[in-house]
Amino acid sequence: MREPTFLVLTALAEEPRHGYAVIEDVATMTGGRVRLRAGTLYAALDRLRLDGLIEIDREEVVQSRLRRYYRLTGAGEQALAAESARLRRQATIAERRLKIRRATLGGATA
Repeated sequence: MREPTFLVLTALAEEPRHGYAVIEDVATMTGGRVRLRAGTLYAALDRLRLDGLIEIDREEVVQSRLRRYYRLTGAGEQALAAESARLRRQATIAERRLKIRRATLGGATA
């Protein structure tokens, strides 16, 4: 799973959100490192809907503009949980290897 997909699913895991709220939440979660552009986000949302990982929660009109809220589906929750577990395993391996490296080098960072 690509990082933007993971982040969009993570943003929707807590509660239904509209597109701009997803963009803001992703920026917050990543400390501003990832800033989704609207075109990227809406393409991802369309793909995730087609894949059955998210669905439309509701729509409302705000200042004469349609605001569509999305929510995670059961399949989306499972996909996010699986990816979270995969990332956790990879991070554990990296941390273990860094410990070994530090022990081998005697604390030096070369």
